[in-house]
Amino acid sequence: MNFKNILVAIDFNDSIGELISYAEGIALKFEAKIWVLHVAAPNPDFVGYEPGPQYIRDFRAEELRDEHRKLQNICDAFIDPEIECEALLIQGSTVESVIEEAEKLQCDLLIVGTHKHSFFYNLLSENVSLELLKKTDIPLLAIPIDEADEDDDIEEDIDA
Repeated sequence: MNFKNILVAIDFNDSIGELISYAEGIALKFEAKIWVLHVAAPNPDFVGYEPGPQYIRDFRAEELRDEHRKLQNICDAFIDPEIECEALLIQGSTVESVIEEAEKLQCDLLIVGTHKHSFFYNLLSENVSLELLKKTDIPLLAIPIDEADEDDDIEEDIDA
């Protein structure tokens, strides 16, 4: 298999460095491009509510700009400058948005973090990596993330 486009779907709570490290190793080997994607919550009017006052829309727009800056900082801080990389911030339903973006970009590999939780937690909550596995034919690399081992300094690195 030849990988030319690798999509790394991140949540700012994930162990970003670990996910990027896997993507970087594969990208260097195959001379692939890395797309770092974060799916932000949809705007309130998308989920059936009327948009609020202008100050609320302005606040949401600023939040999205900050998230995009974080993504760009992740690319700059964690990915070798020799690797072509692009930060993407989109809004919508996580699973459907990741699949749609991966197909649009013709990605050959999806890399996601998967959290270690109990059976009952997984039963009652959305497991993004499992849903991606069920709904896409694109190869998926799910990296187990242990929240107890996450690096607290990562937030400082991406906010810089």
